[in-house]
Amino acid sequence: MPRLSEVIAELDALWPPERAEQWDAVGTVCGDPDAEVSRVLFAVDPVQEIVAEAIALGADLIVTHHPLYLRGTTTVAASHFKGRVVHTLIKHDIALHVAHTNADTADPGVSDALAGALDLRVTGPLVPENNLGRICELDHPETLADFAARAAARLPATAQGIRVAGDPGMTVRRVAVSGGSGDSLFDAVRAAGVDAFLTADLRHHPASEATQAAHSSSGPLGLVDAAHWATEWPWCEQAAAQLDTISDRHGWDLRVHVSTTVTDPWSAHVDPAAARLPGSAPSAPSEHTSPGAPN
Repeated sequence: MPRLSEVIAELDALWPPERAEQWDAVGTVCGDPDAEVSRVLFAVDPVQEIVAEAIALGADLIVTHHPLYLRGTTTVAASHFKGRVVHTLIKHDIALHVAHTNADTADPGVSDALAGALDLRVTGPLVPENNLGRICELDHPETLADFAARAAARLPATAQGIRVAGDPGMTVRRVAVSGGSGDSLFDAVRAAGVDAFLTADLRHHPASEATQAAHSSSGPLGLVDAAHWATEWPWCEQAAAQLDTISDRHGWDLRVHVSTTVTDPWSAHVDPAAARLPGSAPSAPSEHTSPGAPN
């Protein structure tokens, strides 16, 4: 079995820490470099549910996309939920390693995994300077409604589901995708001349401005907004496959798992039409499509 330091060296080669944004907190959070590793669990969030899953699996290492201490800390006391995560990890001899923005800009990276989950053909980066996001083509044109349904069926299910802005009947041939929060990328999306943009965490004003600007200039732009967790979860499968390949090459015989535990913070979605009380304002028309579950 490899030592933790050997596994981390390979992960750092996949997602070099120096490629992370300056504000980011990537790398190994806890773990003994000399400890042996036989089982690894990949997940999006380093939360207590994932730690419990790792304990049940007998995992020695958890690799997450999101950092545990993004903004730093002055305590790891177990009276705080993040400190409790650290205490639990150390008590059970489980290491935690984070690949965040260094995985976003990797090749392949988070957006490649998102494109792959939707069976899109990647033609290049959305932001070439830092290899962020991807420009993709569909094998056959489809409507925005069909493209949104594709996302709903192939991304893991969340309470949010999929939100759409734009004419459901518009034709989609080229799309931009970006795993995680993407409304800072609208300038690049407009410059790319795509028909639709699939990402997460779209806020009201950037989304409104993007759709209005598209109507007044280069043509309509469809927006497909999925849950943040759902757009980044496919990276876990991609990363696990990469580590499997590394394990085979070295003869490590690692057992690699991907968590399907939904750690998206939103837990329910209320249909306005179903919840409307007598005398209340009418709800806006909507289409509802149930997203699929991870494999």
